[in-house]
Amino acid sequence: MKIEHIAMWVSNLEVSRQFYTKYFQMTSNDKYENKSKLFTSYFLSNNEGARLEIMHKPELETNTINNNQLGLVHLTFSCGSRDAVDLLTEQLRHDGYTIQGEPRLTGDGYYESVILDPDGNWIEITE
Repeated sequence: MKIEHIAMWVSNLEVSRQFYTKYFQMTSNDKYENKSKLFTSYFLSNNEGARLEIMHKPELETNTINNNQLGLVHLTFSCGSRDAVDLLTEQLRHDGYTIQGEPRLTGDGYYESVILDPDGNWIEITE
C-alpha cells in the first residue's frame, strides 16, 4: 500500500503552484474549479509518483503555523545529495524564502535544511 496523495489548503493557489513546480520539480495538472463551492485545486506530481494536492477556498482564514499542533508537521523532499540541499537552500534564501533551519546533519542521520513555503508550512530538504 502507498500514500496516494497529500492535500493542503493554501492561501494563494497560483503562488503555491509556482513555488512547488519551480523548486521541487513537480508538474501540475490543469486547474480544477467547482464554481458552486468556490473550490479550486491543482494536483502536483513528480517523476517518483508522489502527488500533492493544493486547494483553495476564499473563505478560509489564514493558517497560523506554530509547528506544535496536531496534524501535518512538514513535507520532506529528497534532492539526492548534500550539495543539492545546500544549493537549493541558498536559492530559496536568495529568492526571499525563510530558512527555518540551516543545512545540518540531524541526530537521526539526515542531512537537511528546513524552509517555509509561501503559507509558512515547514518543508524539509534532504539529501
